[in-house]
Amino acid sequence: MAEDFNFEDEERPDDLFSQSFGPEGVPEESPESREEREVKVVGVYEHREQEKSQGTLYFVLLRDARNRSVLIWIGKFEAMAISLALDGASADRPITHDLLNNVINKMGGNVERILIDDLWNDIYYAKVSITAADKTLDIDSRPSDAIALGLRAKAPIYMIESVLERAAVKEE
Repeated sequence: MAEDFNFEDEERPDDLFSQSFGPEGVPEESPESREEREVKVVGVYEHREQEKSQGTLYFVLLRDARNRSVLIWIGKFEAMAISLALDGASADRPITHDLLNNVINKMGGNVERILIDDLWNDIYYAKVSITAADKTLDIDSRPSDAIALGLRAKAPIYMIESVLERAAVKEE
């Protein structure tokens, strides 16, 4: 049974009613919410579920200059790839992120930056900006792969302000 919501009992969320909407009914973002903030990779961590069926989960922790932290759940192999890059280590043979970085470099390109630019249905989206022959290409990527590649290329990592605002967690 649906419950009626009475604004008399609660504070009225004025920002909801003053929000402007685009042509498809999607709230328009303010220019400030599209600003990019540099984030640093703090580390990769594992989280063991109490139920054995879930196994071990991994996440990468990012933090901006204002100490806002964002964790992004990643796979086991991406966790290993990011950890290797953070430690300045490498596998005996190039792994996928090393291979991609080597190919980009051998073709005269450079990974300029990583941008985590969206969060929709609890899924993060990212872009890898590659410059080659005076052109910059933005390539769609999973954030975990973009971070692993960006660390190897020593490229800065950015996150859109609106994503940071929605995703930041309070550390205890």
